Amino acid sequence: MTTRTAEAGPDPLIESRADLIGVFAKGEKPKDRWRIGTEHEKFVYAVGDHHAPSYEEKGGIHALLIGLTKFGWEPIYEGGNIIALSGPDGAVSLEPAGQFELSGAPLDNLHQTCAETGRHLAQVKEIGEKLGMGFLGLGFWPDKTRADLPIMPKGRYEIMLRHMPRVGNLGLDMMLRTCTIQTNLDYGSEADMVKKFRVSLALQPLATALFANSPFTEGKPNGFLSYRSHIWTDTDPHRTGMLPFVFEDGFGYERYADYMLDVPMYFVFRDGKYIDAAGLSFRDFLDGNLSVLPGEKPRIADWTDHLSTAFPEVRLKSFLEMRGADGGPWNTICALPAFWVGLLYDDDALDAAWQEVKHWTIEDHHRIRAEVPKLGLAARGPRGRTFQQLGSEILAIAHKGLAARKRLNAMGDDETGFLEPLREIVASGKVPAQRLLDRYHGDWNGDVSRVYDEMSF
Repeated sequence: MTTRTAEAGPDPLIESRADLIGVFAKGEKPKDRWRIGTEHEKFVYAVGDHHAPSYEEKGGIHALLIGLTKFGWEPIYEGGNIIALSGPDGAVSLEPAGQFELSGAPLDNLHQTCAETGRHLAQVKEIGEKLGMGFLGLGFWPDKTRADLPIMPKGRYEIMLRHMPRVGNLGLDMMLRTCTIQTNLDYGSEADMVKKFRVSLALQPLATALFANSPFTEGKPNGFLSYRSHIWTDTDPHRTGMLPFVFEDGFGYERYADYMLDVPMYFVFRDGKYIDAAGLSFRDFLDGNLSVLPGEKPRIADWTDHLSTAFPEVRLKSFLEMRGADGGPWNTICALPAFWVGLLYDDDALDAAWQEVKHWTIEDHHRIRAEVPKLGLAARGPRGRTFQQLGSEILAIAHKGLAARKRLNAMGDDETGFLEPLREIVASGKVPAQRLLDRYHGDWNGDVSRVYDEMSF
């Protein structure tokens, strides 16, 4: 989640509606400047007893952040606390209960992305070993209750934690008990954004199925393959979901801006502090009628902050965010950007993927989104094909798209190899969660704690 600092640079007032739309338009880039941003979260635990470390305890999250500065990471402070780090590999930040996130730098190719991932994981493991910490690659805490988890000292999280129970039953679980992998990608024009948004939104449930990795809650199977994905269905209906308007004629920057203006606010950031604006209207803010800042009008940074507070399956900022995947092991971190880059960064692949989904109705999208968290690859598309069958066809398109990019490493390998974990999943028909459930009912003998041995980085 975005980390703000008081020294964010020039921040002009929003003078007109064009300024809102301009944030999206400024994201347009020629194809040779398209980049790949990969974000991944993992759960932090104490090796001795598997508890989730607090920020302030000896050998806790603060100590982990301090430890990483030996690798050149620079601290970012809020209220006197280190709450993030910045460096050449992007930013390290904290999710509400101490989930540890790398928001990677924008990179040219997947070889660089995977090398970045490797550097980060090697660094956190080195510091973690000194502190007695481990790092778990799953989509949902397998054994922790909400009460078991600490809260990180970030002002925006205090506001969100108060607001979430007012608008849904599972928002606190989203904040405290989930982890994800996310890919951020560029577009060349408004029309290019629209096509990529539609394809990626339609196929986001396929990504959810392929990366489904959250079958346990508080030590027992929860009936889902991706419980993390299910949680979003009861978090906050004003800021989640499949966005039917994306598939309607006329969709573009302006329509997305209208959607965001209808999303209730969370906060305003002023003088290094977060002001609670939960439930208030950004439209009122534009008119100078925001009750918590009477007479004040928003700046561009307020709008970009607000854009980060909506949580649809695909999110538009000055780039597109793919948000459907559970957290997982090392190779899936590299596989997620490979999946989306292969589909969205080659024109022929994008056209082929659109042909697969362009006839899906809004009802199809909603049904598929609802079924996938439980059924995974057994879910069926509009023509009766299972998602296992669809996955095979979509991965073939992604493979061609990556091959066409011709981004080679020093050994002469292209980027297609990063899809291999997904090809294995589709060939077997078993998503990661199903393999964990097999272990749980098999040699784990119902002991979920065994997951720490087998799913740690």
